[in-house]
Amino acid sequence: MKDFKDSIVNHYNTDVVIVGGGPAGICAACAAADSGVKVMLIEQYGFVGGMATAGLVAPFMTCYDSSGGTKLIRGLFEELVNRMIAEGAALPPEEIGAPSSFTSYITNGHIHVTPFDAEALKRIAEQMLIERGVKLLYYTTYVSSTVRYNKIDEILIHNKSGFASVSAKVFIDCTGDADVAARSGAKFTVGNGNGKMQPASLFFRIGNVDLSKIEKDIEEHKNDFYRKDGVNYRSFHWHVSRARAAGDWNLARVSIGLFRGVKEDEWSVNTSRIMDIDGTDAESLTRGSIEGRLQVDQIFRFLVKYVPGCENAKLLCSGSHLGIRETRHIVGLSTLTADNVLEGKIPEDSIMVAANSIDIHGKFGPLSNQYVTLPEGKYYGVSFGTMVPKDFDNLLVAGRCISAESDAAGAIRVMPPCMALGQAAGVAAALMTEQSIKAKDLSVSQLQAVLREQNVYLEGV
Repeated sequence: MKDFKDSIVNHYNTDVVIVGGGPAGICAACAAADSGVKVMLIEQYGFVGGMATAGLVAPFMTCYDSSGGTKLIRGLFEELVNRMIAEGAALPPEEIGAPSSFTSYITNGHIHVTPFDAEALKRIAEQMLIERGVKLLYYTTYVSSTVRYNKIDEILIHNKSGFASVSAKVFIDCTGDADVAARSGAKFTVGNGNGKMQPASLFFRIGNVDLSKIEKDIEEHKNDFYRKDGVNYRSFHWHVSRARAAGDWNLARVSIGLFRGVKEDEWSVNTSRIMDIDGTDAESLTRGSIEGRLQVDQIFRFLVKYVPGCENAKLLCSGSHLGIRETRHIVGLSTLTADNVLEGKIPEDSIMVAANSIDIHGKFGPLSNQYVTLPEGKYYGVSFGTMVPKDFDNLLVAGRCISAESDAAGAIRVMPPCMALGQAAGVAAALMTEQSIKAKDLSVSQLQAVLREQNVYLEGV
C-alpha cells in the first residue's frame, strides 16, 4: 500500500513562506524580502493579484482618511500604484473625486479610489516580487501542515509535479479564508458567528461604452438617488425598475454598480449578488460560480437594452474566481471591533491605519446593505495582535481573515487595507526570523520603526 507521502517529489526550505499571492500576499512577500530574508510565495493561479486579477475586483477602494485629505495607506500599495501609473495602467487616486464615473456616482467612502488595469497588475506586481528575489511557485495549492508544540514545522503542497513539502521559520497565511490557520488547528469563527457570511459577487468587465451618454443619463437623474429601508437606490435604479416591470430583471438588486476604468470605454460591473455561498466549500463555490455567470448574462443584457451608452457594449470577461467578501476570522491575540472602527481608535500596537467604511452586503436581506462611514477626518488603527493566531508561535495571518468582528471585517476586507496588513506581516515575519522569536514576543515598536522606514503611514500611533 502506497502512502501519499511516498509521492513527495520535492522539498523546499526557506525563511518565510507566504501562502496566497493576492493583494496581502504580494505585499507580505515584498516586505519580507526587503527586510533581508529568504522568501517563497505559493499561489494557486498562474499569476498573482488574487481578487484584483482573478476576481476582476476594481477599483482599489480609497486609501485616504474619511475627509479625503490625507493618504493613509502608502508603502508597498503606493509603490505598486505608482508603477502602474507610470505605465498608464492606473490613475492617480488623488485625482479621483466623488461622485464620479470612477465611483459609480457614489460619494460616501469613495473619494480617491484607484482605477487600474488588472492585466497590467499581474505583470507589474510579479516583477516587484522577482526584483526582490522572491521564489514564486504558481499552480500550487496548500494541503496541510505538520504542527508540533504550537509551531508549524512544514506544510504539504500539491501541484502538477505532485506533492512537495516546504519548511520555513515563519509562515504567513494570505489565503483570504485562513486556510493554513484553520487546517493547522487555529481557532476561528465563521461569518457573523452564526455562520452567516456576506454574499458573493462575480465581477465582469465591459467595453465600447459611451461615457457621454452615461453622464447625461446620470445628470438627468442626479436628484433621484435615495435610501429607503436599508436599500440604496443609486445608479440606474430607474432603468432597473423598468426592466423588472417588463420581466427582464429578477435579481435581488435595485441599482447597478458600474465603475469606469483606466480606459474611458471600459467599465467594471459589480452588481451580481449570490446569497448563501460558503467560500471555504468547493461545492458551494461551484454553485456560486454557475449562478454568477447566469447573473452576469442577465445584467449584461439589461445594460445593452436599457442603459444609454451601453447599447453597443461588449462583454470583455468575467472573473475567474467569485468575489468572496467573508469567510473565516481567526481568533487572535487581539480583535478589531466595530466600535474600534467607528470611534477611530488607534491602539499603541497598531501596524496600519485606515478609514475604509463598514460595508456589509445583504445584512438585512438580499436587497440591503449596511454602509457606515467614519466622521470626517477620522481613521482607525489595526493592532499587530489581530494577525497572530492564539496558541501559535510562527504563524501570521494577513488580509480579510484577521481577528475581527464580522462588522469590523466589513471595513478592512477591501484591497488597500489588506495590502497594508500584508506589508506588516512580511516585516514581522522577517524580524521573527532574524531574532528567532515567537510572534507574541516581537517588539511592536521595532516593527513599527521598520514599517515607517518602508513608507508606511502611522501618524497618531
